[in-house]
Amino acid sequence: MAYSELGELDDARRCIDDAIETMERSKEKWSEAEVNRIAGEMHSSRSRLIQKRQKRILIARSRSRVNSKQNPGELRAAMSLARLWRDQGKQDAARELLAPVYGWFTEGFDTLDLKEAKALLDELAS
Repeated sequence: MAYSELGELDDARRCIDDAIETMERSKEKWSEAEVNRIAGEMHSSRSRLIQKRQKRILIARSRSRVNSKQNPGELRAAMSLARLWRDQGKQDAARELLAPVYGWFTEGFDTLDLKEAKALLDELAS
């Protein structure tokens, strides 16, 4: 757990994987619930860290764009994070993240990505 708290998630994952492997090999199940609890917390920590990194990247890119290129990969990343935030009840943050990325596009509004982004923005606006 200490590795996880220090942000060393790869080391934390290796430790928990070793604990699970040892537990399975030895057939000792007394610590199974605790090992699974820690594994779940590490997964949550990793998800939060990934979300923060994605958010920082997308916000920095949206603020620094002058003659922006239309990048479907960034649109998909923004939609993915916006959906996650929507599901967590963070509609305003999701809309604030996705709207500028969608605004970079000047054509291709008949593509699946842009249709999905528009539908998500409409949903977030209501």
